[in-house]
This record gives sequence, structure tokens and C-alpha cells, in this order.
Amino acid sequence: MTVIAAPDTVATAGTPGGAVPHAADLLAYLPSPPQGVWEIGPFPLRAYAICIILGIIVAIWWGEKRWQARGGEAGTVLDVAVFAVPFGLVGGRLYHVATDWQKYFGADGNPVDALKIYQGGLGIWGAVFFGAIGAWVACRIYKIPLPALGDAVAPAILLAQAIGRLGNYFNQELYGRETDLPWGLEIYLRFDDSGRLDMMNGVSSGEVHSIVHPTFLYELIWNVLVVVALVLIDRRFRIGHGRLFALYVAGYCFGRFFVELMRDDEATQIAGIRINSFTSGLVFLAAVAYVLFATKGRETPEQLSPDAAPRPWPWQLGALRAAGAAGAAGSVATATDATGETVEDAAGDAAGDAGKGEAGDPGKDAAGGAGKDEVGDAGTAGAASASEPAAGKEALGEAGETDSGAADPDATEAKSGSGSAEAESAATATGSSDDSVPEKDGEAAESAAPRGK
Repeated sequence: MTVIAAPDTVATAGTPGGAVPHAADLLAYLPSPPQGVWEIGPFPLRAYAICIILGIIVAIWWGEKRWQARGGEAGTVLDVAVFAVPFGLVGGRLYHVATDWQKYFGADGNPVDALKIYQGGLGIWGAVFFGAIGAWVACRIYKIPLPALGDAVAPAILLAQAIGRLGNYFNQELYGRETDLPWGLEIYLRFDDSGRLDMMNGVSSGEVHSIVHPTFLYELIWNVLVVVALVLIDRRFRIGHGRLFALYVAGYCFGRFFVELMRDDEATQIAGIRINSFTSGLVFLAAVAYVLFATKGRETPEQLSPDAAPRPWPWQLGALRAAGAAGAAGSVATATDATGETVEDAAGDAAGDAGKGEAGDPGKDAAGGAGKDEVGDAGTAGAASASEPAAGKEALGEAGETDSGAADPDATEAKSGSGSAEAESAATATGSSDDSVPEKDGEAAESAAPRGK
């Protein structure tokens, strides 16, 4: 820490002696690194490049873990990064050069410097946009859904951005207006070996050029906070179909908009407003719209497989909604219950038991058993009823044998009529019982069929 002493004093009414030291006399500011480049033989080792590489490694490592936790195949994130990282670096540099073209193609610019990416200057908007194009190409090759992959790597990408901001600290760039706040950042004058001023590649002389807002630090802290929020939101609401990635974009843009208002370094402006402020606002609105209108739910592990059905295009709204509904249904089916058994397995067991008990063997169980019981009962009743006339006949026969000589014809005729009536009623009862059997069998089969499906 370097203490900045100011010789001036401020008169204060009512204070003995009439003066107190200026507030700046008591403040210690944040120092900048004395240099950001170290020469190792013929090769320069740049802190900015180290921070970018470290951020990429962290993003791939953490993104891979998150992707596998969602059911994706191991190694997928690294495969996609082979495409996305080069695309992102090129896109980030193109955006920077396009928005700060006067530094390279102006009166004092050198167009060749536009290729010197190691000197810093990567526009995050171009990096994310072109990186997404590279990721899309890889996802089409490996047959995996890009939105699901974006959700998995979103917090990891933002953490990589936070790590990359440390490179701006070593380069003494992306700082804000001058300030006297306690956390103000000291910007040193740096000179190369020949004594020429070189604020980025030179070595500090110890002379303080200015005290400024460390806006790169503000953005770094904001990025870490958004990373934590994304992880908690994802864990609580199980967001998918690219909506978590959109939340990352919206969260970053919201913070970047206000950080840009603190900067006063040279930048392209539109109507007096820095171009990055316009970009932040427009991208923020687009990201929020995506969060609101995109497919709800989260993809199932089966939908992350290369063998899954291809994801519809963004303009195929009906197909997208159908895919989202399938994913939501799959998520519910694979949710675990309190006993640790999946609901899907429990439902399958219950359906299997129901099928075995009710519709697995209709002839033996529900329909068949009911049919047998009812037919048997009806048959027994019918047989019992039919036996009554037989008994009547036997009685009649016995009576005839006993009184064969003196039998009363009227009595015999009455008995015979009575037996016929009984036989008639028994036949009617048997018929009605027999008619009811198919109807009850049908009802039993019909009630068993839905439970057996």
C-alpha cells in the first residue's frame, strides 16, 4: 500500500487551530502491479494471458462436472470447447477492434496491433456470441442439445470472466474515473528499457499517475455474486432449455451497464453514451425475453444423449413446447420418493402387480374368476331348479305306482301341470342367469382393462 499525502488542509469551523488534515492524508489506496509482463528468454510471460488461460481451464473443468451431473456424457464439454474457445477469442478481438477502431486504424494507430491479442482487448460480447457459434457447430457434430449445454456451463463461463478480469488489473486497463475513495486504485507510470512511456508492457517507476475507480474489480465481484445466484437458482428451480444461460447473460449485462457508467477511458460513443452501455441494455432485454418465453422445465438425461431425437429449431415453437413437456414428464417420472425408490420404478411395480392380479390372466382372475363364480352359481341354481320338476316326476311316479289302480285323473293332471310350471320357471331363471353372465363378464373385463395398461 502506498500512502498518498496531500499538503493542503481544510479549514473547519469550531475546530481548535482552525484546520484539520485533508481526508486524503489518511487514506491508503490499492496499488497496481509494477509490471504485467516478465521476459523469460525470448518469450514474454504475460499475466493477462495467464489469467485468460486459467479462466478457460476452470470453465472446462467445472462445466464438465455440471454437465455430467445433469446426465451428460463425460468429455463432452472439452470436445465442444475445442470449437468454442477459438471462436470466442476471435470474436472477442473482432468486437474490441470494431468498437475501438481508432486505436488501430486512426491517425496514430498501427493496423498490425489489431492482431496482438496478447496485449489485451477482448470484447466479452463478441467472445460470447462467436463462442456460442463455435459451440453450436460442435453440438451439431456431436448431436447434443446446445441449450442444455449452455445451462451446464453458464456459471463456469461467468467465473472464467471474473478470473480474466485479473488480467486487466495487471495491464492497468478498464479502470474508471478518478476518485478519493479508500479503495481507489493507483495507476503507475510505466516505462520500457529505452525509457519510453509504455503503460502496459513497461515497468513502473513508482510514480503515481492517478487514483481511479477499480471498475474491473467491481465487475469481478459482481460476476462472482451472479455465479452464486445462478447455482442457487438452478438447484432450487431445476432450470433448463437454455434459460439458465439466458439468466447468466441478463445478470452480467445488468452489472456491466452500471460499471460502464463509471468509466471515462476512450471508447466509441453513440449520442454521448458508450457503445458498451447500449450493448448491455439491448442484450439484457433479449435475455430476459428468452427467460420468460422459452420452454420451461429441464431436459432429461435421455435427451442429452447423442442418440436422442434432434432438438427442434428455435422457430419451431410447437415442437419446442412438445420437447419441453416430454422433458418435464421425464423429470417427474424420475424424481425420487422418500424411501429412495424412484417414482417411475414404484409406478411400474404397481402397474405390474395390478396387471398380474386383475388383467394379467383375465381367464383366471378378475373376469374369468367372476365369470366362473357367477356361471357356477347360476348353474347350481339352475340345476337345483331343474331338479325340482324331476323330484315332482318321481313323486308323481311313486304316486302312480302306489295308486295305479285308483288314481284320480284330476289330481294327476294337477300334479303334472304343477311340475310343468315349476320346470318352466326353472328354465326362465336359468336363462336369465345365463344371460347375465356375459354382461357381468364384460363389466369385469372392462374394469380390469384400464388397470392392466
